[in-house]
Amino acid sequence: MTKIHCLNPIAEVGMKNFGEGYEKVENLADAEAVLVRSAAMHDLELSEQLLAIARAGAGVNNIPLEKCAEKGIVVFNTPGANANGVKELVIAGLLMASRDLTGGYNWVKENAGDPDIAKAVEKNKSKFAGGEIQGKKLGVIGLGAIGVLVANAAAKLGMEVLGYDPYVSVDAAWKLSKDIKHITNVEDIYREADYITMHVPLLDSTKEMICKKSMDMMKDGIKILNFSRDALVNDADMKEALASGKVSVYVTDFPNAAIAGTDKVVTLPHLGASTAESEDNCAVMAVKEIVDYIENGNIKNSVNYPACDMGICQNVARVTINHRNIPNIISQFTSIISSKGINISDMMNKSKGEYAYSILDMNSAATDEIVAALEKIDGVLKVRVVK
Repeated sequence: MTKIHCLNPIAEVGMKNFGEGYEKVENLADAEAVLVRSAAMHDLELSEQLLAIARAGAGVNNIPLEKCAEKGIVVFNTPGANANGVKELVIAGLLMASRDLTGGYNWVKENAGDPDIAKAVEKNKSKFAGGEIQGKKLGVIGLGAIGVLVANAAAKLGMEVLGYDPYVSVDAAWKLSKDIKHITNVEDIYREADYITMHVPLLDSTKEMICKKSMDMMKDGIKILNFSRDALVNDADMKEALASGKVSVYVTDFPNAAIAGTDKVVTLPHLGASTAESEDNCAVMAVKEIVDYIENGNIKNSVNYPACDMGICQNVARVTINHRNIPNIISQFTSIISSKGINISDMMNKSKGEYAYSILDMNSAATDEIVAALEKIDGVLKVRVVK
């Protein structure tokens, strides 16, 4: 019986994908797999029996990835499962940036008691009218699951879309509309766009990418949307740009003490992936990733270990090994197994940075002696008999 612990409530539609061989437990220390949404895990004690963590969402800043990799714990996320929910909010953000909908709404609410409000509307509506997005240039920085959907939707709304992503995947490229103009230098986005939206992970290379230096390259009156991570924007520089008029509107899904309540800033309470549909989709994908890993040893959508998939084992036995990416380690695996007179009928090895993962299918059962010998190899982090 595989024990599962949920650090946050996980949608029941997802939990139903666990079969009879799974049991939900209350204590993290008892779990072999963990499901999490936003709970912080950096200070939690991770037991030796923990095999996998699945984040029901895309961002994994709340999970200690290196610590998990060192312990042979595979961390999954659910890229694309919440993409539509975020895309729809970004489109709403575009409209809020172009038309002062919040200002107009607040004016009506503040003047609701005025018996002549209908007449007052005609005198005051020009303050909130704004402009249209059709024909304007939208720069999309990051063309992952969300960025592609945003770019395609904006193009259908009549915007001229400029897309930048030096690491765009083949899958994302296939999904991208032919109407999107491919930009190879992000500075061209800064110089040409009327609106900019970011859909990149928070890395050392992307932290505070929107700052005084980048905003100085932009058109006066640029409108900036941030539905990705708050630290992509330097808040002090943004406030200065808003005050000078360099930036006319900043729409963000990440209110913080530095930016919330600032004039010309539309702050939303992190609603991007909070739809019921997104939560359901993330839960289903996260659970299926855990099940495939537990039952078959396959890895899909891991952020700290490589993708590695050999389907369902058709042989007598399957062993998986989480290990460091170092020379000659595979030959040590095969040497130990062959020394016991066992044939490796199929195998796969993949690496990701400093870490690697191997799946070995054999024509005889993996004995405790073989497992113990594999575990003693320098660089091996975890050995598991899947079948």
